[in-house]
Amino acid sequence: MKKALLFLFVGLMAMGLTAQETAAKIEFKTETVDYGEVAKGADGLRVFEFTNTGNAPLIISKVSSSCGCTIPKKPEAPIMPGETGEIQVKYDTKRVGPIRKAITVISNADTPTKVLKIKGTVTAEVAGTK
Repeated sequence: MKKALLFLFVGLMAMGLTAQETAAKIEFKTETVDYGEVAKGADGLRVFEFTNTGNAPLIISKVSSSCGCTIPKKPEAPIMPGETGEIQVKYDTKRVGPIRKAITVISNADTPTKVLKIKGTVTAEVAGTK
């Protein structure tokens, strides 16, 4: 009887450890995108590239920005283990001055919340003029 209980206990522990090892992991190429100096009205679209380095599908449930001047776009489909994806961010470059914004990514990854940053400066010079 003791051997059966010991075997059952060890089996349950092994199953628990296996279940914990199955997780999505999100690894960004960079967590900060530097726009540098961009002219007023220039293209404000940038991309955060990432890879699912885990062993379960990665599902990004929400991506939000710290202000309405920055519009993020998340992938709709799950990112399978080993695959790459991207989060697009479009900043309104009609606003002259420094760019310091945060983008919050919520997913089923082992670290469920990641904060990405964009920075740079929009200059008063209008894009396409010189």
